Amino acid sequence: MLLEKLRKIEALHAGTTSDGEREAARLAAERIQARLADVRSREPDIEIVYTLPDPWTRKLFLALCRRYGLTPYRRYRQRYSTVQVVAPKTFQEQTLWPEYRALAKELATHFDEITSRVVREAIHGDVSEADENDGPKGLLEPSRS
Repeated sequence: MLLEKLRKIEALHAGTTSDGEREAARLAAERIQARLADVRSREPDIEIVYTLPDPWTRKLFLALCRRYGLTPYRRYRQRYSTVQVVAPKTFQEQTLWPEYRALAKELATHFDEITSRVVREAIHGDVSEADENDGPKGLLEPSRS
């Protein structure tokens, strides 16, 4: 189910209309690589630094870059959350980043569903958020007489 959703997101960003899952994913990747080549013929590559908050989204972003022939990297002593990519700015802003965000959102939804189910079944049935209140009451002011 998740893989199908991720492939559909990629197909959407590539502008493909083919329906077969694997074929659509392959065609989508090819279209995006062709788009990258076209943009590179008109625009210079630039380095953009991305900060990715967790290992799951970082792995997703790295895989997406590599799928399109980009080489993500970080400099010596940079945080693991930092990833740099050299590609045309237009491609990064209009294709790579929007597709990554859509895929990351779907992945986060999936992780949330799995986490809720596991916690509900193994720990406690109530997986709702904590109630909001004013917090602990402070000490009362001494009365003045």
